[in-house]
Amino acid sequence: MPTNLPPEARAKWIKVMEARTLEEKIAALEEFISAVPKHKGTENLMLWATRRLSQLKEELEEKKRRKVGFGPRFFVEKEGSAQLVMLGWPSSGKTLLLAKLTNAKVEASPIPFSTTLPQPGMMKFEDVLLQLVDAPSLPFGLGEKVSWYGRTIGLARNADGVILVVDLSRDVDKQLKSAVQELEENGILLGKRKAVVSFTKTSAGGINIVVIGRLIDATPDDVRKLLLDYRIHHGIVRIIGEASIDDVEAAILGNRDYKPSVIVGNKLDIAGQDSVEVLGQLARKLGVPYLAVSALRGDNLSLLPKMCFESLELIRIYTKQPSGEVARKPLVLRKGATVLDVARAIHSSFAENFKYARIWGPSAKYPGERVGKDHVLKDGDVVEIRA
Repeated sequence: MPTNLPPEARAKWIKVMEARTLEEKIAALEEFISAVPKHKGTENLMLWATRRLSQLKEELEEKKRRKVGFGPRFFVEKEGSAQLVMLGWPSSGKTLLLAKLTNAKVEASPIPFSTTLPQPGMMKFEDVLLQLVDAPSLPFGLGEKVSWYGRTIGLARNADGVILVVDLSRDVDKQLKSAVQELEENGILLGKRKAVVSFTKTSAGGINIVVIGRLIDATPDDVRKLLLDYRIHHGIVRIIGEASIDDVEAAILGNRDYKPSVIVGNKLDIAGQDSVEVLGQLARKLGVPYLAVSALRGDNLSLLPKMCFESLELIRIYTKQPSGEVARKPLVLRKGATVLDVARAIHSSFAENFKYARIWGPSAKYPGERVGKDHVLKDGDVVEIRA
C-alpha cells in the first residue's frame, strides 16, 4: 500500500466518502486524521487532509455568515460551459485580464491584495461561453497566509480549470515553482494526468473494473483487493491511460485533483525576452500550455480563449432532429464523449430507448453515417438520435 493505512483509517475514510453535509464531512475527516499513523509514508496525505479540513471549516463559517445575511459571498455559482479560476500573486494583473477578456465591470488597482472577493466574468470562444473568476491573490512561497487562503484554494478545487497568472517583470522561476509546489501540497495538480481514474461507489453489483489502457504496476485483482481493504464491496473503477495502483488509491481518497490549466505570463510590455523563455521552459516541463501576454496593450489576448477551451478538453456537439435544422447552440461535453452521452444530455428517455444515431462531421466516415451508442464523437460533430 502506498500510504500504509491501517484498516481502522481506511474504515474512517469510508465515512468521509459517505458524508453529505459540511458538518458530517468535518467530523468524519477529523476522525480519519486521528486514525492515520504519523510516519514518512503518510506525510503528504496528512498535509492534504489537514489543509482540506481547514478549508471545509472555512466553507462552513461562510455558510453560516450567508445564512444570517452577514458579509458577502465568496462562493461563485458556475455559469457557461466551464469555470476557470485565475490564480496569481499580488499585482500580477489578474483583474485587468478579467476586464479585457470578459464583460466584467471591474477596475484594476496597483495596490497589492486589492481584490479580496472573487470576481466573475464571461469570456467568449466562438459559440461557447467560459466563466473566468479572478480569485483574491495568494503570496505563494512567502510563508504568508492571508485570511482568504483556504477559500481561494477551495475555489480552484471546485473549478473546472485553472489559469495561473505570472508576472513576467519579476522572478518567473520563483513564482511558478512556488505556486506549483503549494498547489500540489493542497492536492491540486496542474496539467494533464497520464491516466484518468474515476471511482463510483454503487449499492450492488460487486466491483467492476474498466481499463482502457493498462495498469503499469498492478493487476485488476490488486485493484479489487485495494477496494476490499477499504471495505468497499460494490463500485466501478474506470481507468483511461496508464495508471498505477497509487493513482487508483488517489481516486478513492480524492487527495489528487488534476486541473486542466493554462499558464499566462502577463506584463509582456515591460518584460524581457529572457523571462518569456524561462516561462516556456518551465511550462513545457510541466506539460502545461502557456501564453505571454500584455493585459495593458492587449498583446496575444485573442489567443487565450481558444487555449483555455482546448486545455479543458471539451468538445461541441450540435444536435439535429430528423429532417430538421441543426441546433445553433451546442452541447458542450468532455473529450471522449459518446453518442450515448449525447442522448443522456438531451433526455434520459433518449438513452433508455436509443436505437441508433446518424453523424455528420469530423468523427463520421461519411456524411450521415449510422452509428451505435458507443461511437466516440469529435468537436463539431452533428448528431441525430433515433429512439
